[in-house]
Amino acid sequence: MSDNDSSQTESPGRGPVAGNRKFGPLIIGVIVVAAALAILYGIRASDGKKEGTKTTGACPASAKVAAKVAPLTNDKMAALAVSKSPQAAVGFPFDGPDGKQLALKDFHGKTVLVNLWATWCVPCRAEMPELDELQGAFGGDKFEVVAVNIDTARLERRQRFLKQIGVKHLKFYSDKEAKSFQILKRAGKVFGLPATFLIGPDGCEIGRMNGAAAWASEQAKNLIKAALGK
Repeated sequence: MSDNDSSQTESPGRGPVAGNRKFGPLIIGVIVVAAALAILYGIRASDGKKEGTKTTGACPASAKVAAKVAPLTNDKMAALAVSKSPQAAVGFPFDGPDGKQLALKDFHGKTVLVNLWATWCVPCRAEMPELDELQGAFGGDKFEVVAVNIDTARLERRQRFLKQIGVKHLKFYSDKEAKSFQILKRAGKVFGLPATFLIGPDGCEIGRMNGAAAWASEQAKNLIKAALGK
């Protein structure tokens, strides 16, 4: 009886002791790993929050403009895709009227309507007078239509065409190697010509359009007024 008592007394005693020895380090390890994961998650969550803020809040000024412009994308402006969360516009090089190389960053502080066009593009030719009228109506320190010609051959046709249609307000911007189109195409921003981008003073893309539009229409003018806070 004493032997049985002894065995019964020892067994429960050995069970917990053996269990502590076996599982104690494992439990401590789990706690350590859990704590490490919690810290790591907290760091990542913090970074994600910061990065998210950087991504979604990188263009606060343009985001406000986009919210004003979006309701006006109807009728003749229905093809303008306005970004819900504007991001920095894809940059590309082109030449100014004096032949000096420029980039979108050179227009920071000004709302710009960037338009890629070519003389062989029929819709481009059709909308060019309207872009010229839009520039005449709003062009100045706060806004500019930046129409970039991307002809790569028979370059004499470019300015001759503009003269023939009576362009008075647009400055002549060009990219005779069409690098701008290739860069934007790789970025998934353009599919053909014409292609137009509304870019805020902070250099962020507010909206883009693939195809021609009636830029001299009341809808277009109201949209630009909204973009300029008028």
